[in-house]
Amino acid sequence: MINQSNLPVELDYFLKPGYIFIPSKPALISTVLGSCVAVCLWDQKRKVGGMNHFQFPSTAEQKEATAIFGNVATFALIRMMIKEGSKVKHLEAQIFGGANDPRLSLKNVGHENVRTARKILAQARIRIVSEDIGGEKGRKIVFNTATNEVAILRVEKLRKGDWFPYDSE
Repeated sequence: MINQSNLPVELDYFLKPGYIFIPSKPALISTVLGSCVAVCLWDQKRKVGGMNHFQFPSTAEQKEATAIFGNVATFALIRMMIKEGSKVKHLEAQIFGGANDPRLSLKNVGHENVRTARKILAQARIRIVSEDIGGEKGRKIVFNTATNEVAILRVEKLRKGDWFPYDSE
């Protein structure tokens, strides 16, 4: 695969809810978001990135502490980037998702998910350089970890085909 910047992209990875991915090689990470949120971190100096995808804002329960929760997933993504050699001062963030369909839920989980991501990034002193959040439409996103570019497609509703080509896995 070759991206528009003519940098080789060696991996094409679909990120499911509750997962975090920091590839060892340049990659396109894609995901589908409704009320979920994805945080993309990118190291400006090392030119590498990673992404999380979480469904719920937070948990205080140690036994429930998985990456399905924003407080766990975002702190873990930051720690993983640092473990791989990044310094916080070189990291920047992008936040995506957090939609709310009032026909499906009276509680705006998407808004709470976005608040959690922003709060943790602020605590870590990581600058947010881009957001595509809120509204009532779902999103398909593709993050290029080599360039920090993100393609966003807003969709009226998420369909089984939105998961293509990953729905057969």
